[in-house]
Amino acid sequence: MATATLDAPEVTARPTPTRRAGPRTTLTAGSSLGLGVAVTWFSLLVLIPLTAIVVTSAERGWSGYVDTITNPQTMAAIRLTVGQSLLVTGINVVMGTLIAWVLVRDRFWGKAVLDVVIDIPFALPTIVAGLVLLGLYGQGSPLGLDWAYTERAVMLALAFVTLPFVVRTVQPVLGELDHDVEEAAASLGAKRLTIFRRIILPSLAPAIAAGAALSFARAIAEYGSLVLLSGNKPFSTEVVSVRVLSFIENGSTASAAAVASLMLAVALFVIVVLDIVQRRVSRRG
Repeated sequence: MATATLDAPEVTARPTPTRRAGPRTTLTAGSSLGLGVAVTWFSLLVLIPLTAIVVTSAERGWSGYVDTITNPQTMAAIRLTVGQSLLVTGINVVMGTLIAWVLVRDRFWGKAVLDVVIDIPFALPTIVAGLVLLGLYGQGSPLGLDWAYTERAVMLALAFVTLPFVVRTVQPVLGELDHDVEEAAASLGAKRLTIFRRIILPSLAPAIAAGAALSFARAIAEYGSLVLLSGNKPFSTEVVSVRVLSFIENGSTASAAAVASLMLAVALFVIVVLDIVQRRVSRRG
């Protein structure tokens, strides 16, 4: 007698869904307290004052804000400040990286002295820096350059106070680079320019971007070294910081806050752009 056999249906095991592990915190009780203190201190020093500036700038409404920003004298000060700050930042990126390279990779007499002199703009009061620059580049200059009360004077003052930022951010990173990678690339026939562009520059890009951001932020806010050297001429050598001070002296706090909030937005925009550029350079390397 024939017996019929039924094939048992195949059972396919379904993979059990796995839950994505959320971000695990490693904060202990002490770390949480430290984080709270740090955030509170940061809020008191940065977040709350910046919020107050934005709120104050809105006191006259949107039309008052636009009228303040589009004022011809204010626009001239903004164009001068942002333009000269971008120019000085570009110069600092090149010269600051070059100086850092010399201090790290080369040996020469007086290297230690130069390493100390780089920090003088950090320690020197800005009003003193303006007086020194006025003596060197003003009327009766020993160098024969009468650049006081011109746009060149603004550029010189900003370059003086911002130079150390790029040098001091690039120098330690450059000192930590592994020479073996460069030597291996050279042994494979890579030229010096290729080694710098594909190996060294991507490693230095984050430090250069950080130094450039600090340099630009300091430049657009500079006041002390420009008071004596630029002459504060409206439509000519007046910078934003002087323009803001004139608003405050005239009792127009809202107008001063409006200009300050615009410069804050400009600084944030430049910082974001620099971050994007350094990320692309790092990936390309």
